[in-house]
Amino acid sequence: MELAYIPSPSRGVLHLGPIPLRAYAFCIIIGVFVAVWLGNKRWIARGGRAGTVADIAVWAVPFGLVGGRLYHVITDYELYFSEGRDWVDAFKVWEGGLGIWGAIALGAVGAWIGCRRRGIPLPAYADAIAPGIALAQAIGRWGNWFNQELYGRPTDLPWALKITSSTDGRIPGTYHPTFLYESLWCVGVAFLVIWADRRFTLGHGRAFALYVAAYCVGRGWIEYMRVDDAHHILGLRLNDWTALVVFLLAVVYIVVSAKKRPGREAEVEPGAGPEGEGGPEGDGGTEAQADEKAEDKADGETGDKTDADADHEAGDTAEGTAAGRTEDTTAAGTDTESDAEDASDAKTADRTESAGKKS
Repeated sequence: MELAYIPSPSRGVLHLGPIPLRAYAFCIIIGVFVAVWLGNKRWIARGGRAGTVADIAVWAVPFGLVGGRLYHVITDYELYFSEGRDWVDAFKVWEGGLGIWGAIALGAVGAWIGCRRRGIPLPAYADAIAPGIALAQAIGRWGNWFNQELYGRPTDLPWALKITSSTDGRIPGTYHPTFLYESLWCVGVAFLVIWADRRFTLGHGRAFALYVAAYCVGRGWIEYMRVDDAHHILGLRLNDWTALVVFLLAVVYIVVSAKKRPGREAEVEPGAGPEGEGGPEGDGGTEAQADEKAEDKADGETGDKTDADADHEAGDTAEGTAAGRTEDTTAAGTDTESDAEDASDAKTADRTESAGKKS
């Protein structure tokens, strides 16, 4: 007897007139916004400009969607190209089917293009956005709940997921809610990366590599519980092998990177000031800084010129004052000599007059 279970939505789409509103698409969109929001806060804390994460996401998100869909279609090609199937369904992303491996791989290509256009190192950007990607995955997994897909083995646990749809080979019943397991695991991965980044000052892509490695660990055991059709290699599902290989690559990167480039990048965005105070977004901040420096230089030159003019005027004034003093001294000397001559003439006249009287 089923005492408790997680109910499945009766439908995953609502219609606003002729416009379908699909829950799966909304989960992805909300996840993208959360990833950009958190990535922006972390980017600013590392010394980057506000808005840079969103600008690069304009490249990364479309590439990621295409990559995720390509991975799903290639690994599950029989769903679209086998007999009785319509290949046009391969383009119906809103019906579900995005492979995280392809999304991250091709999304990284888009991010690389965006970073290259702004002169930003891709590893630094990846470190800032890593926890946000994990949270985006956690939110996006709820789209599988709305579509009643990607559940695990049958179970009667109190948190079992009740599947009611019988389309596409589904058998109604209660199953392990693997979408919920992965969603909770991704939340834990996000907090792990944030903690480790603060504790060990991760840089040069190591925070992103930690996210990849931690996600692969969880994806491995969750994938093993799923019952949907998948390709098997040596008894393991394809995604289990993918998780194992990617996990090893991430661990190797962490070890090698820590030896070759320890610590964190001193500068993550050229021209950005401390705590992201590099000016407005894009090149405008750099131009504003250049204009400010030019104005300061012009003010300095004007001040120097004013000081020089003042010194010159002061010199002229001093010279004029000295010249005036010299003229006054010369005039005073001339007057003194004239008075002395008059006194001498007067004495001579007196002596002559006295001599005349005596005669």
